[in-house]
This record gives sequence, structure tokens and C-alpha cells, in this order.
Amino acid sequence: METLMVLLGRYGLSVERVPSQGEIPGSYWGDSEAGLVGDGLFVRDDTPVHSALHEACHYICMDAGRRARLHTDAGGDCIEENGVCYLQILLADELPGVGRLRMFVDMDAWGYSFRLGSARAWFERDAEDARQWLWQNGLIDLDGRPCWRLRRDGSGRSKDHR
Repeated sequence: METLMVLLGRYGLSVERVPSQGEIPGSYWGDSEAGLVGDGLFVRDDTPVHSALHEACHYICMDAGRRARLHTDAGGDCIEENGVCYLQILLADELPGVGRLRMFVDMDAWGYSFRLGSARAWFERDAEDARQWLWQNGLIDLDGRPCWRLRRDGSGRSKDHR
């Protein structure tokens, strides 16, 4: 939990622990799935890491206007959703004991669906549009590494990106 707090704190997102069996505020799916309200990500000890990262990446990938009104439903279009999935895999590599291989398995087990049949196949062979979208919005660099900043106003890359 501590490493997740530090990782997501780099984006200005606070991770709030909900008591065991407590209802998770802002959870779109209910049960143990993570929730979003404003700049808070709500999780319980039984919240799957893929859920926490997915919701966090929605926060990172949405524009400032939607972020300001955020409560439960992150919204977004298909290409943004692809960017969210791609970024959550990248961020999994930043968490000790998680990594992209576990994230692929967890995403498949939860029921994420991709044209090529698995999260790994999509990520490795069919996600160029997601990578391009993340780069255009200043969320990853040309080498595919996180830039540690939020999407801005949706008007494209800021001048401080290469």
C-alpha cells in the first residue's frame, strides 16, 4: 500500500484506505473495486492492484475539466480507455512484486477484452494507438516511459516534452 501511495502521489493522487468490508466511495463496479472521487483513490486491503492502477490511470489520462468534476464514473472515449490500460501496465512495473507480467494475468482474469485475446498480446502487438495517444498527451516519453504528469487540457503536447 505504501509503494502505491508513493507512486500515485507523484501524480497528485492520494490513496485512501477504506476499512475492511466498508463500502468503497466512488467505486464504479462496487464490491472490492477501487473508487475515484476528486483527487482521491479509495481502496480496501482486498482491492485488486489492477483495479487501483486502472482507476488511477483514468485520473491521470482524463483532461483537467473532467478531473475537476470526477466522482465515480471516469468517462472517456475508446482511445483514452486504451491509453488507461496501457499506462496501468507501465505503472505495474514501478511496483515491487507486481510488474507487467502479473498485470497481464490479472487483467485477463478480471475480464478485460482485447482483439488479440489477451492483455499481453494487445500490449505487445496491437497497442500502437494507445502508445501514440499517451505520447501526444504528454503522459509517456518517446521511449515509452511514464512522464509523471497529468494530461493537461487535451489540446496536445506541452512545450516541455521532447
